[in-house]
Amino acid sequence: MEVANELMVRGIVVGVFQENCWVIGSRQTSEAICIDPGDQPDEVLALARDMGVTIKYIANSHAHVDHILGVAGVHRATNAKFLLHEDDLDLLRTGWQSSAEKFGFDVNDPPPDPSAFVTDGDIVEVAGLRLRAITTPGHTPGSVSYYADEGLLFSGDTLFRGSIGRTDFPGGNLDQEMTSICDKLLELPDDTTVLPGHMQQTTIGFEREHNPFVADWLRKQAD
Repeated sequence: MEVANELMVRGIVVGVFQENCWVIGSRQTSEAICIDPGDQPDEVLALARDMGVTIKYIANSHAHVDHILGVAGVHRATNAKFLLHEDDLDLLRTGWQSSAEKFGFDVNDPPPDPSAFVTDGDIVEVAGLRLRAITTPGHTPGSVSYYADEGLLFSGDTLFRGSIGRTDFPGGNLDQEMTSICDKLLELPDDTTVLPGHMQQTTIGFEREHNPFVADWLRKQAD
């Protein structure tokens, strides 16, 4: 995907949970940001090489096991700064381990602690590319979405095409998630392309009109 002939955006589906990892690079400077390297770090690094970019930041939407198992490998190979919201720090350090054990993962390369924390409104920037962090708690306490001014939203597991992220895991909160979606993400332009953590892309306008969870929530708020 090319955006305004300046950005390159490519995704790779990794791991048994079929998680979408995204690499966003500047065509002018060849610097990049990687969002959610959930597994298979060698493949993520190969994608960056194929794009001709160098990953400078790893920006995670949250710290569930299917989004963090590739962080260590990408971080070690690139020395990229690893960013996460502080409210997901406990999940990063220990919370994913029960999921790893449940699904039989043999994790020999656990994720490092973040290089820095992000919060609402922070700008993650490399030369020729900037993303704005939007805190979207609900799926996890520290869930974050990232918005590019070129009309791209990386929504993690907060918003999917016709659906939303699960809130029945520890730390999940449905009211928080729907507030994040309806009060923050739906404020973006309708033509914003949404690139989620799983499944296919969508747009803000499509979700406003067709997402049943959004329609149900807005109807309840109006009652």
